[in-house]
Amino acid sequence: MLKGFRDFVLRGNVVDLAVGVVIGAAFGTVVTAFVKDLLTRSSRAGQKADFSGFAFELHGSRFLYGDFVNAIISFLLIAAAVYYLWYYR
Repeated sequence: MLKGFRDFVLRGNVVDLAVGVVIGAAFGTVVTAFVKDLLTRSSRAGQKADFSGFAFELHGSRFLYGDFVNAIISFLLIAAAVYYLWYYR
């Protein structure tokens, strides 16, 4: 049983997948830092762009949608950075 598991783990495609996941995570960290430190700061032009306090009330329930707006903006900036890095490679 252990020999079969060892053979499975050491097959080339499993190791390649593990390396790809690690490299992808590292690349995601680099792109996130690029967007956070360069693109987001330059797009704010000295203003604080934080929507986490945005909310609305409906039938006595409070819905916080500001974090969702922050996540959408962050996603769009990251997607744009990856697109332009890929397009102009």
